[in-house]
Amino acid sequence: MTKRLSSKYKICRRYGENLWGRPKRFLTNRLYAPGMHGQSRRRKPTDYGIQLAAKQKLKGYYGNMTEKQFRRTYEEAYNHKGDTIENMIGLLERRLDITIYRMKFVPTVFAARQFVNHGHVRVNGKKVNIASYRVSPEDIIEVKEASRELPLVLEAVASGEREVPEYLEVDFDKMKGTYHRVPSFTDVPYPVQMEPNLVIEYYSKA
Repeated sequence: MTKRLSSKYKICRRYGENLWGRPKRFLTNRLYAPGMHGQSRRRKPTDYGIQLAAKQKLKGYYGNMTEKQFRRTYEEAYNHKGDTIENMIGLLERRLDITIYRMKFVPTVFAARQFVNHGHVRVNGKKVNIASYRVSPEDIIEVKEASRELPLVLEAVASGEREVPEYLEVDFDKMKGTYHRVPSFTDVPYPVQMEPNLVIEYYSKA
């Protein structure tokens, strides 16, 4: 098992959920948490512990974000006008790697970062190799022609695991999609329950 795959298993075991929703992946019959103390009796979590777990789960879902990047996203969302929860989810979902994942051009959020970094993606006709690049409404995102037959891409397109959200429009024949609008929290197809309100509470007390 690779180091990355092992860490994914640990994340899912820690929260007792299949965080990315992939069938037969990352689940185990072991009902205790990973680590040397995983089988010890668990104490009732504190409010802080619940908020921390919600933050770690949401951050973990986005796969490749550091704590510094995630906190910076919260701070930017907090400083924008409007609802902090909606602002934060909107900023996270505008990331190019997440957009590529939502459009089903790659099978996982982890593959999406590498795919973008290796220069396989164009935005409005220009190559963009920064995973955290923020797309805007009506941007055109496409897989460059030379990359459209990669096994990774073909696997993702053929997969029935996920549907493309309604705020995106994708033409799989041309491997091109349009980002029509920034989604609200309820629009995002998380496979497990996320609690961004607890994330906001966690950072507001930090």
